[in-house]
Amino acid sequence: MGPGIGAASLDANCFRSGEVVLAPVDNSATTSEEEFGEDLSLTRQKTVTDDVLSTQQSRIHHHDQPSTPPLTPSRKHSSPVQPKHHHHEGRHHKQFTTPIFTPSLTTFDKNNPLATSSPFHGFYTLFWMSVFLFVVKIGADNWRQYGNVLGTHEIMTTMFASGREVVVLGVADGVMCALTGVGLHIQKEVILEKGVEWDGMGWVIQHAWQTGFMAGVVGFTVWREWPWTHTVFFVMHGVVMVMKMHSFGFYNGYLSGVWKRRERLRGRVEELEKGMVVEEGVSSSVSKMGDTGMAVRRQGRDSEGGDLEEINALKNEIESLTEELMGKATSPSRAYPNNLTVWNHYEYIVFPTVVYELEYPRSNKINVYYALEKLVACFGIIFVMIMISQAFIYPVVMQTVEMKAQNMPLAERFKQFPWMLLDLIFPFMMEYLLVWYLIWETILNFLAEITYFADRSFYDAWWNCVSWDQFARDWNRPVHNFLLRHVYHSSISAFKVNRHTATLITFGLSACVHELVMWCIFKKLRGYLLFLQMCQLPLVRLSRTRWLKNRATLGNMIFWLGIFTGPSVLCSLYLIL
Repeated sequence: MGPGIGAASLDANCFRSGEVVLAPVDNSATTSEEEFGEDLSLTRQKTVTDDVLSTQQSRIHHHDQPSTPPLTPSRKHSSPVQPKHHHHEGRHHKQFTTPIFTPSLTTFDKNNPLATSSPFHGFYTLFWMSVFLFVVKIGADNWRQYGNVLGTHEIMTTMFASGREVVVLGVADGVMCALTGVGLHIQKEVILEKGVEWDGMGWVIQHAWQTGFMAGVVGFTVWREWPWTHTVFFVMHGVVMVMKMHSFGFYNGYLSGVWKRRERLRGRVEELEKGMVVEEGVSSSVSKMGDTGMAVRRQGRDSEGGDLEEINALKNEIESLTEELMGKATSPSRAYPNNLTVWNHYEYIVFPTVVYELEYPRSNKINVYYALEKLVACFGIIFVMIMISQAFIYPVVMQTVEMKAQNMPLAERFKQFPWMLLDLIFPFMMEYLLVWYLIWETILNFLAEITYFADRSFYDAWWNCVSWDQFARDWNRPVHNFLLRHVYHSSISAFKVNRHTATLITFGLSACVHELVMWCIFKKLRGYLLFLQMCQLPLVRLSRTRWLKNRATLGNMIFWLGIFTGPSVLCSLYLIL
């Protein structure tokens, strides 16, 4: 998950036309990524600055993937080209960084050659066999005790007790996705056609719309009094839509400034060329004059030479601006402003990415059997999660509810905290892994397959993480790319802060959005999750000290200890206090 509300304000200055400063890459923050994540998966998706982009090579080779549909080649330049700089007034400045999208597969995808050839492939098989047998045992115990494989099925009842609310949820989600089209209207009708400057009122309008959108999403869940299952889905999907609108708005807003500048330069070139034609006519008319005519012609040639130099410089910059407006597009029909169409916008909305680009690498066809496999796996994992929650988490939750109903003092309730922690630690660990697999391996791959989206690098080998900053990068690559482009680099450019402050802003914004989701679930603003997430920053610094640096096993143990205890500690605190 990642932030979608406050991130809007961080890009205000960074994406203003002609004023974007390329933020430096935090080399210290990527050390662990390079050392421990480089050869673990084919899904690595690099994020680089434009000045080193030409050295990057795609790490996916089509002939190594016989089981996947052939992929269409992507542009040679994976990022908008740096404009050429010329020494004249109004020089165009550097661009922002952008992630490289390349055809790739997720680590656990059966079509990934590294998945089947991995020496740990047997453990993957063992894991899912164990999950299956575990669910069979839970179902058998429920059948023996209650005569129903779902047991007392309170969770299932909560989710589907009111079929009407399920329908309302689906309709509301569809309306929410449709409303993202307001962002397209802002870019096309307001910014482009009405001429509102992006670095003036344009980004203010975008901010106001995103804030109102997110407030409406949260307010709707409160008004409908939905259970936590409906609320979590709707709010999280709303956050994703805000991130998508933000990336779409700020990238196109930036390009609007580039486009307007190119049009002004074209007008200047046309004006100079017309002036040269007039000067030629005047020069020929005075050629028959004596010394006075020669002086006039000499002065005309000097003026013409200066105009030619300026015209050539302007044409070079126009060419650079045109390349920038092309971005990753392979044809002018997809370049700005031709990309501002209803089809292009809603195509991006269903893509499994939250970073907008003019064009992405695409596959040639849909593998129907693969898509069905992911869809069935999605519902199967949800069923497993319900079974585990009903058998091991729900009884603990109801125990705390009963303690509060009996007005048990806080001190007495707190004595139960260690036992609750032990009861929840393994079920939450299981749910944690299943939620990750559900979203990043099944749902996103399903969406990628049915939309011909070829870049499947949704995660990296986060289970090998030795620090929390590496986990933040590898656990959720799409949101990491969003935060890197729209929060980290934007805060450096807009607020002129250093890398450490930008990291603090990025972690803080992410923590605030996570805390918002916790409020939507419990209707309590406690800040436990926010505090624990911000504690990752000193742990990151600790991982770079001489006591932990280059000690991969110890770092990985500390990482897994946090994953084991974090969710159960959070839930226990919210339930007891």
